[in-house]
Amino acid sequence: MDRLREMEVFVAILERGSFSAASDKFGLSRAAVSRAVNSLETRLGAQLLARTTRSVRPTDAGVAYLDACRKLLDGITDAESHIAADPANPVGTLTITAPVQLGQLFIAPLVNAYTLRYAEVSVNAVYLDRPTRLLEEGVDIAIRIGHLEDSSTFAVRLGSVRRQTFASPAYLAEYGEPMHPRDLAAHHCVSFTGVSQPHEWMFYENNSKIPVRLQPRLIVNLAPAAISAVQDGVGITQLLSYQAAAEVACGNLVPILRQYEPESTPVNLLHVERRGTSSKIRSFVEFVTETLRGNACLQCASGVTSGGECTQRESHREAARHAETHTQHLQPRSYSSDDSAAIRSSR
Repeated sequence: MDRLREMEVFVAILERGSFSAASDKFGLSRAAVSRAVNSLETRLGAQLLARTTRSVRPTDAGVAYLDACRKLLDGITDAESHIAADPANPVGTLTITAPVQLGQLFIAPLVNAYTLRYAEVSVNAVYLDRPTRLLEEGVDIAIRIGHLEDSSTFAVRLGSVRRQTFASPAYLAEYGEPMHPRDLAAHHCVSFTGVSQPHEWMFYENNSKIPVRLQPRLIVNLAPAAISAVQDGVGITQLLSYQAAAEVACGNLVPILRQYEPESTPVNLLHVERRGTSSKIRSFVEFVTETLRGNACLQCASGVTSGGECTQRESHREAARHAETHTQHLQPRSYSSDDSAAIRSSR
């Protein structure tokens, strides 16, 4: 087996999670896959994989070698695609991650439209509520909510969201509206653990933190469950602005305590700089950026209530319109300092 194929097998083992999955991908026997790994480890003089009967993971040397293999294989793929195909029609596999609800509402429709537009790109879309390590987990693009620090990660700012407090009109009619965060001690509360601590919510006044201790009636780990409970009159909750935008637009939820909200939190699209010239990554960034920047739910400025006409149906319609009008000939693009920065994700 040649060296490049051994590298491809090694990468496939870690990306697919097992030797058998790698053997299925390349039509090789499990023994051949094992020989490929043994050949690499012998040549490098280092153990690359730690194996048990149930799992396989990279050693420290394996993590470094995985990154090197991906760089080399990506470079070969990009070189071949530039020679063999029109740069406006990228090829390859694109792996994308985003938070679950953000992905369901706004990213999935654009991924679907992108997949229809670029037939030679296979997309692996993973929606999960935890930060991913782009290099280690083979992720090309990650949509993140949160503040970022300096690093080799490349970011494109898409917008921002806010942590807000919500109640139903019926609840407010029965119990009254709290005028200050400390008034929540006299109210029923629903804690959503994805946004706030179960027994302590944080507010801000004159740039100072106001921690408010609670005894919630209900604690949930899913935003839709919190929304359902609030609409049913169980109590008051905290959510990210985009999560409740549709219910606010319909009048089912009302934002309260607006003057005590924290500053908005940025939403960014991340990828690694070394892949910045990859046609599949460049095409996806250009495909989604304009639409997401135009999404009212992701443009939550201070003192402005998100919502309006922002609904899941509108998101799907916008993705369809974007697919129809997207340019037929992509040109290489240089990102300005307003668009991006070299940063390290804090999430």
